[in-house]
Amino acid sequence: NISGHTGRTGGSGAAHEDQSPRMQLHHRPFQASSNAPRRCRAAGRKSVSVRAAAVAIPEEFTKMSPRGDRVLVKVGAEETQTRGGIYLPVSAIKKPTSGDVVDVGDGKTPLGPIKPFTLKKGDTVLYSKFGFMYTDIKLAGEDYILIREEDVIGTMPRSNAQADDIPQMKPMGERVLIKVEDTADVTVGGVLLPESAKERPLLGTVVSVGVGKYDPEAEGCRKPMTVKAGDRVLYFKYAGDNMDTPDGSKYVVLREDDILCMA
Repeated sequence: NISGHTGRTGGSGAAHEDQSPRMQLHHRPFQASSNAPRRCRAAGRKSVSVRAAAVAIPEEFTKMSPRGDRVLVKVGAEETQTRGGIYLPVSAIKKPTSGDVVDVGDGKTPLGPIKPFTLKKGDTVLYSKFGFMYTDIKLAGEDYILIREEDVIGTMPRSNAQADDIPQMKPMGERVLIKVEDTADVTVGGVLLPESAKERPLLGTVVSVGVGKYDPEAEGCRKPMTVKAGDRVLYFKYAGDNMDTPDGSKYVVLREDDILCMA
């Protein structure tokens, strides 16, 4: 639910009202699945995915506080200009997938003790571009997302992070940042391969690792990571989130369980 009180917090996201008298709004709890793509099929047509619209918070509410293991993130500005100075048309504007943490929840979950947060206010975070795991929020004319901490990919070194900051990203939880090794452009027989025929790379070098998977029974509530920076690894072919930097380097962020073995 969302509840708004003057000077108080509440709900999965609690909104605060500047005006008096006090008022309270109640809605159903936010569910990550509300942003999952909905399948629609018309006669004779292929199925398509439809994203749910952002949750619009009434104008009288100007502040919101998450609950549980959720964090509230203010979405970064859209990229309207390329690095070369070319301005992008509206259809080509890239939707940002990073933003700054505005607030974190109270850590209370239905199971187990209070969950400690790794994130804190002011952190710049990276999340999946597909948007399956978060809820879009429109608050006081600004764009926000409500996301569980475990669904955040990693933290970036600065606000309004860009692609060339990826090597400095710090993965979250049990995730690992890997620099991908290039695939061969030519077959053993000397045939030049087009991009569509190249095998997706499975090999890379670990750049950085997260703090480990949350486990209330483990020391420090985190399972220790088994890989470390500098390790050369083979990983599951379709795992993780792929990212490219302006210099052409390729990176992938995946969970440690998706690593098959050391190379």
